[in-house]
Amino acid sequence: MSSINITQALRELPKAELHLHIEGTLEPELALELAERNGVELPFRDLADLKAHYEFANLQSFLDLYYQLMAVLRTREDFTDLMLAYLKHAHEDGVRRAEIFFDPQVHMNNGLSYDLVLDGLLEGLRIGRERYGIEGGLIMCFLRDLPVESAEALIETAAPRASELLGVGLDSAEVGYPPELFKSVYARAAELGLHLVAHAGEEGPADYVLQALDVLHVERIDHGVNTADDPALVGRVADEGIALTVCPLSNRRLQVVQDVRELPIRAFMDAGVKVTVNSDDPAYFGGYIAANYEALAEAGIALPMLADIAANSLNATFASAQEKTAMLAALDDWRGKYLD
Repeated sequence: MSSINITQALRELPKAELHLHIEGTLEPELALELAERNGVELPFRDLADLKAHYEFANLQSFLDLYYQLMAVLRTREDFTDLMLAYLKHAHEDGVRRAEIFFDPQVHMNNGLSYDLVLDGLLEGLRIGRERYGIEGGLIMCFLRDLPVESAEALIETAAPRASELLGVGLDSAEVGYPPELFKSVYARAAELGLHLVAHAGEEGPADYVLQALDVLHVERIDHGVNTADDPALVGRVADEGIALTVCPLSNRRLQVVQDVRELPIRAFMDAGVKVTVNSDDPAYFGGYIAANYEALAEAGIALPMLADIAANSLNATFASAQEKTAMLAALDDWRGKYLD
């Protein structure tokens, strides 16, 4: 099969996106458009100057720009437009379901209300469902490098509308902010009936993955590549069916690895770990979800294994059994077209 056909096959591949920060889909062009629309001053001369800042030495250098640009999001309409721009990309990349992170603490610190942010994103999801047929929901993330009291306040702010969320997550700078700090917050989220996920093992050690499992009781691990440093943990994650939401282009751009070939994806798959592939913050890291699959294909992972990874993503969603069955049937049709 030619590379052009592989590109098309991977775009058509039915898949779910489980590790996507909606704020991380803010393309430079849209950031400047919203800045002008909302009268927000940004310290960049023009689009070329802004794009020149999209080179990162590590996670923190990315976060600095990420939070700076989030200041252009000011109205409900802005959040709806942001969501719809992402869902258009997702539709073009074969995404059937998207379980999407958002960071209310940043927006609230920028003077916006929680309800404004939630309403804008939910409206985008509603329109996107009608326009593109993509199902999904929102995962409210706690910023681990803010005081735990801020996360405790957020979960109480969100509690009256908890039924409109899919779950909660834990993101931002990892090292020095172990998951165990957020034990009480996650216990409260569980009381509210929310699904639980957390970033762990990206820059932090395998022990952070253990803490996320044993202290926070998460159902998925976001990133999790450093799980590979602990063979016993790899075995446990495989045995318990814990999905890892790996983000290859993100890991490369943030210097977690120098080359996606260094990621332990094949070893994880061979060990029975439910690896999934996702785009994280695609506006910043050079590619949406199909580009991440394509990067793995270029790194030597064959199409059948990429199809298995897509199946993992569909099975690891928080969708109903009926929805999973329908998505997996679409994947079977794809296998018949490209693999048989």
